Amino acid sequence: MQFLDPHDPSVGQFVRLARERQCRDLLGAESRDLHFDERAADQVVQFFKFLRHSKGEWSGRNFIPAPWQEHDVIRPLFGWKRADGTRRFRVAYLEVARKNGKSTMAAAIGNKLFLNDHEPGAEVYAAATKRDQARITHEESKAQIRGLMRDDPRLRKFVVVSRNNIAVPSQRSKYEPLGADADTMDGLNVHAAIIDELHMHKTPDVWNVLETATAARRQPLLFGITTAGFDRTSICWQLHDYAAKVLDGTIEDDSFFAYICALDEADEWTNPKAWIKANPNLHLTVKMDDLERKFHKARESPTFENEFKRLHLNIWTEQHTKWLSMEQWDACAGKVEVAGLEKKECYGGLDLAPKRDLSSLVLVFPVGDRFRVVPYFWMPAENIRDRERRDRLPYSTWIRQGLITATPGNVTDYAVIRERIVNDLYIRFDIEEIAFDPYGATEIVTKLMEHGLTMIEFRQNIQTFNEPTQKLEALIASGMIEHGGHPVLRAHAQATTIKLDVNENIRPAKDRNTGRIDGIVALIMALSRAIRHEAFHSVYETRGPLVLEP
Repeated sequence: MQFLDPHDPSVGQFVRLARERQCRDLLGAESRDLHFDERAADQVVQFFKFLRHSKGEWSGRNFIPAPWQEHDVIRPLFGWKRADGTRRFRVAYLEVARKNGKSTMAAAIGNKLFLNDHEPGAEVYAAATKRDQARITHEESKAQIRGLMRDDPRLRKFVVVSRNNIAVPSQRSKYEPLGADADTMDGLNVHAAIIDELHMHKTPDVWNVLETATAARRQPLLFGITTAGFDRTSICWQLHDYAAKVLDGTIEDDSFFAYICALDEADEWTNPKAWIKANPNLHLTVKMDDLERKFHKARESPTFENEFKRLHLNIWTEQHTKWLSMEQWDACAGKVEVAGLEKKECYGGLDLAPKRDLSSLVLVFPVGDRFRVVPYFWMPAENIRDRERRDRLPYSTWIRQGLITATPGNVTDYAVIRERIVNDLYIRFDIEEIAFDPYGATEIVTKLMEHGLTMIEFRQNIQTFNEPTQKLEALIASGMIEHGGHPVLRAHAQATTIKLDVNENIRPAKDRNTGRIDGIVALIMALSRAIRHEAFHSVYETRGPLVLEP
């Protein structure tokens, strides 16, 4: 067996430990009824080389495994055997940064287990939380099979490829995509499963069902592949933690294969020389100029810092996506004199939380090229201590300081909020519009409209949130917003994370652990109306109204 250098400075500690484990295992294999079958490993590598890439610059070329794929993953996974000749490893965990070829390799492994594993009636699955996600790996496997059939048309007599299935009817074997959203996951008899993007699994349900469905097989394999995640309660973290303990020798488990490519704790994520530790395919399928472009974006915008760390450096982060720099936030405190804003034009955002929690109204005042922010908060007076323990925030102190208004009882009295808006704020300030979350707001919104306020529904989806959320981030980064250092609003800013979609649209999200974000949500809603009117005014100040010729 050929070993790669465990002391290679371009690899991290987990890869070094994995290579050292292979060396130790080879020396002590006999005493543990294990042996390495070089011929079996060679056969799998040769099988992979018959397959072809189907996408990008490598499309149409034979899949030649990179050195780390061949010697650190494929050969150990398929070469190690037990005394009875079956495979040693029954569970495999592979964690590596995005675009390093793990999905292509996983698809090839799925095909090997389905076509060439000497398992009658093999059931192999590409699994995910949703079937559509599972199809991604399965489609790559299908493309590889079709390439084989073009190279050797005789395979068409044995292999049938359809939309959701690859089958060898004569052997009663099948390879299908499988999601937790399937009608049922009962009755499976799993020979192997490829579980891609394991960090996206919010529950262990898929993994557990597949693992319990392997009992009747001689040499089953569950192969989990992923990038780093952020949820330390997830099945992905449990497997990551177990893999780390297997690699460092804390746990001895001959059936568990582990391989993790990541920066070491001592490495600075800003050091490009360290990036190869998480990207073993650097300069092959991962391009340095692409990493550098995304790195600069992460440096300029805290929104993308954790995304870059997780997806491209394989670093587990503490929250989904860090958003605001609190240093920048604090620098925007400014001096907001409420008395000086009376009769000034402003726009509101009203976030009515469930009646037992905090409700927020934030007013945004365009003043020259800046925006000034004045927030108001309400919460029920009863059970304050319980809420303080839950959210870890000093609500009692803030109520005494007049920063939060406590309404009588154990639910927020929306009538108090309405009265404050109608009989105080609407009189003192020139409130042009108030954006509101429609959920649970029908009664108060109707009564506010009866008093002459213009209320604008703000849908709580990522498309609606994207523009004003990005605007707020830009205003904070440039110091063009002033919030007066309001401590409740600051706590909400600190607890706010960001959810991104595939198009990099963003919306605020709550930190999973503590805190609330109601004030920031209300601020973004208010800002959405302010910037809309700012854009409207700026067009007509530049060119005047359109006049249509008769």
